[in-house]
Amino acid sequence: MSNAKISVRDLWRLRAEGNKIIALTAYDALMARLADEAGAHLILVGDSMGNTLLGYKTTIPVTLEQSLHHTAAVVRGASRALVIGDMPFMTYQITPEAALRNAARYLQEAGADGVKLEGGRIMAPTIARLVQAGVPVLGHIGLLPQQVKAKGGYRVHGRTPAEAKALEADALAVQEAGAFAVVFEGMPAAVAARITKKLKIPTIGIGAGPQCNGQIQVVYDILGMFEDFVPKHTKPYAHLAGDIRKALQHYVRDVAGGTFPGPDQSF
Repeated sequence: MSNAKISVRDLWRLRAEGNKIIALTAYDALMARLADEAGAHLILVGDSMGNTLLGYKTTIPVTLEQSLHHTAAVVRGASRALVIGDMPFMTYQITPEAALRNAARYLQEAGADGVKLEGGRIMAPTIARLVQAGVPVLGHIGLLPQQVKAKGGYRVHGRTPAEAKALEADALAVQEAGAFAVVFEGMPAAVAARITKKLKIPTIGIGAGPQCNGQIQVVYDILGMFEDFVPKHTKPYAHLAGDIRKALQHYVRDVAGGTFPGPDQSF
């Protein structure tokens, strides 16, 4: 793929050619630029910013204004990847018209290429309304972080035949509503693989096995920024928390000891 701006059609072509879609989260211009240069096709400005950046225990407290702020920063940093804003809790669930007004702000104010929202069959009319108005929509089914309080915590969905059937119905509804792709989160690999084969739109997995058409990970997880808990679905490709701590401790020692700034840092 060239260095030209990636479009929804490019994601469809990747799927048709049997190539994987590579997606990452990012929340600021610097990380977006690095993800873009690394070759990510899609950058999601996830509401996971609530956990990773803002210190919340869940994604639920993230506001529309916070999400728009970070989405605009990512857009400024990414020149090639498709940038998708993740609509926060209660910015799209009330009515399709309210969802449309909020989704439009991602395109008009933040410069995003589309939005993501959680939910299957129940959200299909809202997805359809957004798509009809010209807003590209990335769907999201399976484990839904914004429903963590209602569901009583995080768990894998689709372990029983009934749940697997419901996930398939959700995926088909999202596709029928016009979503350009759908995220599968927290579901058995075999279930994700079976549903992927039945869909015409790309599937992007996180904790959904290798047979999805693409994969997405929270960038801070794969960089090893969190030491207390590493999700099963992720793989740390670095251990930056320890490296950053050592660097900061070195800085503290140098300043305290009077060795920084030295001649090379002075004018």
